[in-house]
Amino acid sequence: MVRYKAVISYDGTLFAGFQHQTKERSVQEELEKTLERLNSGQPVKVHGAGRTDSGVHAYGQVIHFDLPQARDEEKLRFGLDTQSPEDIDVVSIQQVPDDFHARYNPHSKTYEFLVDTGRPKNPMMRAYATHFPYTVDLAAMQDAIADLIGTHDFTGFTASGTSVQNKVRTITEAKVERDPKTGFLVFTFSGNGFLYKQVRNMVGTLLKIGNGRMPVGQVKTILAAKDRNLAGPTAAGNGLYLKEITYESKNSSDFRQWCF
Repeated sequence: MVRYKAVISYDGTLFAGFQHQTKERSVQEELEKTLERLNSGQPVKVHGAGRTDSGVHAYGQVIHFDLPQARDEEKLRFGLDTQSPEDIDVVSIQQVPDDFHARYNPHSKTYEFLVDTGRPKNPMMRAYATHFPYTVDLAAMQDAIADLIGTHDFTGFTASGTSVQNKVRTITEAKVERDPKTGFLVFTFSGNGFLYKQVRNMVGTLLKIGNGRMPVGQVKTILAAKDRNLAGPTAAGNGLYLKEITYESKNSSDFRQWCF
């Protein structure tokens, strides 16, 4: 079998998430249906680096799959791209070593979150930016978001009932800026992994801080107490984008090969 890595982007509006769903549409299912057609009717299993939720978008999701023979990479990309639904684009495809795994190879993820603070909201962006029609103090949020950087137990920012036992993660970048063209708030988070709804819970907390309904030091309080009840609400998923995934490697040549 020959293993391929692909970078894909998708509009998550009409998907119930990346992963297979029992009765609802998923990105994984649509890709596997297309690959089955390209593979002479034989099933192809798709493995994703991340499991985006319902309504969440991606610029740079990474998948891998195996085919029984080598293919021309550009022809395979073109076929998978053009035969997949319009809300999925295949950015690139390349052959990778057999031991490459999109999910389990060490990697860093970058998420972006867009917030429309306009009154009224931009109706053209209703599926692509979360609406928060309140005055916010950008400087207060910038002070607070810096406390997320580093290695912490993020129990206070994950969804209740998650089955993951180890909730320690490392965030290497956390920032919020206002886009001068759109006026939207743009949150950016990079790290070695994120818990279920962690990014959305962090954004919900930071928006409350920006609106003056929580103190700037609330992030430190939540991290210390490991208490979800101290954090803000879960921001809606329509503003969240999986922006980029970068893979680590022991040598620079493999690093360049596996990076997005």
